[in-house]
Amino acid sequence: MALNPEMASAAPVPPRTYVRSAAATRARFLRQKVVPWLFIAPILLVHFIVVIVPSVQSFYYSMTDWSGIGAAEWVGFENFQQMIFDDSSYRSALFNNVKWLLVFLTVPFAMALVAAQLLAPVRKGAMWFRTLLFIPYVLPSVINANIWRNLMSPRLGLGAQVAQWGENTLGTDQLAVFGTAFLGKTETALMSIAFVDNWHFWGFLMVLFLTAMQGISQDLYDAAKIDGANRLNEFIHVTIPGILPTLAFMMMLVAIWSFLVFDYVWILTQGGPANSSEVLGSYLYKQVFNRFEAGYASAIGLSMSMFAGIIIGIFALLRRRGWEI
Repeated sequence: MALNPEMASAAPVPPRTYVRSAAATRARFLRQKVVPWLFIAPILLVHFIVVIVPSVQSFYYSMTDWSGIGAAEWVGFENFQQMIFDDSSYRSALFNNVKWLLVFLTVPFAMALVAAQLLAPVRKGAMWFRTLLFIPYVLPSVINANIWRNLMSPRLGLGAQVAQWGENTLGTDQLAVFGTAFLGKTETALMSIAFVDNWHFWGFLMVLFLTAMQGISQDLYDAAKIDGANRLNEFIHVTIPGILPTLAFMMMLVAIWSFLVFDYVWILTQGGPANSSEVLGSYLYKQVFNRFEAGYASAIGLSMSMFAGIIIGIFALLRRRGWEI
């Protein structure tokens, strides 16, 4: 006897089918929701211990008067008030970081873009050129800094040797320039450190930009040539738009790094002479290890994080407004 279709649809599902369906649902839930979290749990745990906990502690200690040892005394926003309104050394270090930012958003980017544009069409020996320009970035900062400290020495450095060779042909003013202690003068110390850091850094940017340029379609350049564009027009209207995401991302990173600079400043001058090359990183270090003002140093570190957050926020806002960065 044939069953009515309505009666067949209303027929009860065997219990075994329910069991299999529930087991499949649980297995799918575990596979899609639980297992991925189990894989990333160790990374999250490390991130929590290494990043989140120190960040919360830094925020707390920035509100205290703490030497780094023993109990901390709660002082509220006094550290920030002192930092902004009373500490001229902090303002001077911040100003030096801003000058560093302006230098590194212009000079190394210009050098890297020009070098990448010149190397892009090179095929024979291209890898050798890229390797030679990239080597300074691979060397440790301690080695780079000591090499340039010797080269800039007013007694034994390159300038001193040139002055010695040309003492019979150069004038007094020229000899004085070559014998200048660039790292020992308040007028030149910061820019001399920036020169050394740029020497080691710009090759890294060049390799990144060169890689991005190689991803631009050759058809765009062919179309530009048909329209009568020269190399400069191709660079402005084809190359720059083609590498804009890489260019903007590296500008953001360099801007953040400019507020975190420490190693070259500390190795070459330790912020001297007369605090002329002091930056926030070296000033923070001195507050902790020379003056034992760990609470105040935490406030300085928090301000450095704030500047980095502002830079990230600006780029995020530009992306939301439709900028291709």
